[in-house]
Amino acid sequence: MVLEVALIDVTPGNEDDFAAAYAQARSILAGTEGCRSVRMTRGIESPSRFVLLVEWDTVEAHDVNFRQSERFGQWRGLIGPYFAGPPLVEHFVDVPA
Repeated sequence: MVLEVALIDVTPGNEDDFAAAYAQARSILAGTEGCRSVRMTRGIESPSRFVLLVEWDTVEAHDVNFRQSERFGQWRGLIGPYFAGPPLVEHFVDVPA
């Protein structure tokens, strides 16, 4: 399992519109082959900052099944207009205990 973490800064004043667009767009992402779960969180100290957490089977599931598909364009078309700048996206794996 791979965890995608996307730090998204939204243009101040557009937070509620962004959240509404995410609610509409979530199923596009969640329905992608290899996507296990999707969660969006919002900052308390920085309410214009959101963190998207997506569990994927593999990095390739994210890159190929989503980012290289028409789904990405649909997703970005809904939420992208609210971005203050490009999101910072990284992938992580669990550390064995």
